[in-house]
Amino acid sequence: MKPQHAALGFRVKSGWAAAVLLMGPARSPQVCDIRRIDLSDPQLPETRQPYHAMMGRLETDTTKINRRVRVVRGVAQQSIATLLAGYRGNSYPITRAALVVGSQIDPASIANPHIRAHALEGQLFRSVLEEALDAYRIHTEVFVERDAYAQAATKFKESNENVQRVIENFRRATQGPWRAEQKLAALSAWLALC
Repeated sequence: MKPQHAALGFRVKSGWAAAVLLMGPARSPQVCDIRRIDLSDPQLPETRQPYHAMMGRLETDTTKINRRVRVVRGVAQQSIATLLAGYRGNSYPITRAALVVGSQIDPASIANPHIRAHALEGQLFRSVLEEALDAYRIHTEVFVERDAYAQAATKFKESNENVQRVIENFRRATQGPWRAEQKLAALSAWLALC
């Protein structure tokens, strides 16, 4: 019997990520787990938007930024360690993951300081999650949200509608919320199975 593969998918948000674990061949994947993981410290709200100062301005105090980034990195590492320990305890052979992110725009190219703060945070949360997965030798791909369904349709040689139907059908195997974040995390896990 051919061993089953498992893949993790994440929809990265500011300070947290939706996570979905899929198992099986890419042609007929099964949802094994859905959860939310922290990428910031709930006890330190400033770590959810570490590049923001008061009133939505860009934080310029590098001491504050560096402290917040250290916390974010530590929380991401702990969240992934806990997540993978549980999955490995259940014998899920995870070697691949994929992330769906809002954008991959270079923050330095953004003139508006408030929008640059959001871009810096997107870059931070994506990179700390990639680093945490890499520490476990989990190969990670990144997809931009607006292109994810089209990339999946191309990769699976299916229509966008069929890809969306498969993602929507995963809901039957879930007990929690099945919002856009969970759907995109499932889509990215499915892409990672290939």
